[in-house]
Amino acid sequence: MVVAELTSSGSFNGWRGMKSLSHQVVTGRYFMVFASLLIMSVAGATYMFGLYSNDVKTSLGYDQSTLNLLSFFKDLGGNVGVLSGLINEITPPWVVLSIGAIMNFFGYFMIYLAVTSRIPKPQLWQMCVYICIGANSQSFANTGAMVTCVKNFPSSRGSILGLLKGYVGLSGAIITQLYHAFYGDHNSKPLILLIAWLPAAISFLFLPTIRILSLNTTQQSKEIKVFYNLLYISLGLAGFLMVLIIIQNKLSFSRLVYIADGMVVIFLLLLPLAVVFREEFIIWKTKFQGLSNSNQSLKVVTEVPPQDITLPQPEQKAVPESSTPTKTSCFSNMFKPPNRGEDYTILQALFSIDMLILFTATTFGVGGTLTAIDNLGQIGTSLGYPSKSTTTFVSLVSIWNYLGRVVAGFASEILLTKYKFPRPLMLTLVMLLSCVGHILIAIGMPNSLYFASVIIGFCFGAQWPLMFAIISEIFGLKYYSTLYNFGAVASPVGSYILNVRVTGYLYDKEAFKQLEAKGLTRHEGEDLSCIGDMYGKFRMELEAAENHNKNGVIPFEADGNATLSCNEAIPETTTK
Repeated sequence: MVVAELTSSGSFNGWRGMKSLSHQVVTGRYFMVFASLLIMSVAGATYMFGLYSNDVKTSLGYDQSTLNLLSFFKDLGGNVGVLSGLINEITPPWVVLSIGAIMNFFGYFMIYLAVTSRIPKPQLWQMCVYICIGANSQSFANTGAMVTCVKNFPSSRGSILGLLKGYVGLSGAIITQLYHAFYGDHNSKPLILLIAWLPAAISFLFLPTIRILSLNTTQQSKEIKVFYNLLYISLGLAGFLMVLIIIQNKLSFSRLVYIADGMVVIFLLLLPLAVVFREEFIIWKTKFQGLSNSNQSLKVVTEVPPQDITLPQPEQKAVPESSTPTKTSCFSNMFKPPNRGEDYTILQALFSIDMLILFTATTFGVGGTLTAIDNLGQIGTSLGYPSKSTTTFVSLVSIWNYLGRVVAGFASEILLTKYKFPRPLMLTLVMLLSCVGHILIAIGMPNSLYFASVIIGFCFGAQWPLMFAIISEIFGLKYYSTLYNFGAVASPVGSYILNVRVTGYLYDKEAFKQLEAKGLTRHEGEDLSCIGDMYGKFRMELEAAENHNKNGVIPFEADGNATLSCNEAIPETTTK
């Protein structure tokens, strides 16, 4: 028999204590959250498509339908993560993160080589494959880091989802500032290179820390306070980025100022490490408090029991053959789901009416907001905003995307706990609010796109933690890795319906209508751009007047009934 007795042979301090504290910090649950925050803070490259889409469009000679098709494959890759979920079911998280890092670098690096003409112009299907692979790495990062955190903090799933998804939403503004610090602001092509190597490097750096840990009830009772401290830091980061973006939109910065701003962003990204160290130090101090205060240590002593004493053997009862469990097929009970909140099988969840309703609502809710986000560059151009404002729109969407995620995550947790306010109802209210943003875009009033960017970004971000929390609450956590990624498939489905089939088709239809009205034709390889009705009338009249003065062409009368009139920049080589 092994027993422990106290001796006064030493104390737990000095170098041994520091080594133990370091081990406690690096292997603790909260350091894993910090590592996940950094991974998420650079994992939102799919939301930055509006920043470099014009470079892709002009460099490769795409029209809007082709660009929207490329955007669809970006959304398809970024949200179809069923494969990553299945891999995560049978492998540790570091395997999923490694695969995602490799895919991220390969996909975006090939796009960078194509846009900079370092390789021959790829076929359209090749570009679709590249951006799909690069964007699909985001689902691997989400599965490896976020799903692991939810399983390690099941009692605070709403807060942890809101916090981590918030950093994903904020990643667009973070990467933009780091891009200015590394490369300046000459053009957006180096941004694609930064998107290729930075997320991959951070994922590889924190591979050993992302893992499933055993739950500790004493830690769970205080974890919500830790998450609130991390939330305050992230709000400070978002506020700094907001002020910085506004100033950058008004003034021109030098390279040194951009580097200083980048250093501040990096400092705010590393600041949660102070919260992590404090919490892990408290846990370490509590664990060894008795030893450090009494200068006592444990000594292991082995007692050998007397030989003449025989220990009683447990009785072995025969199990009747009829009571042995029988294996049932997974298809036999897929239409017999358990009660809500219990662990569903994958097929039970996929064929349930709850999943059908949630998937349909998310398809059009997330798909509609994502369509507006992906076309911000073209919308801003069509309404006469300067090209510098495109960066402002994308950054505003990124910051309010973050705010929507953290507000939805933490607020839904509070409302559900205190007032029994269900998350599905909150998701419905968010979707109704997004309609206001779409109406502001359709009206096209001066400066309305700034307000629309705020509303669209907030609603887009708020839908994600709500949907993922609803999935975990209804279908359980046993197969959450797979069901989490299946719910995300609604985004590319909605993007294809609303972005490719509706928006791209209508955009190009109005563009060709404009060309035909002006007696011009589009040559293959030329981009096709549109101008909105408010600002477009004035600019089209100027173009028509210039053509009349130079070539004797009769000025074109803008059709007041058309919502979009097109051909922003027709090359001089274009003929009648």
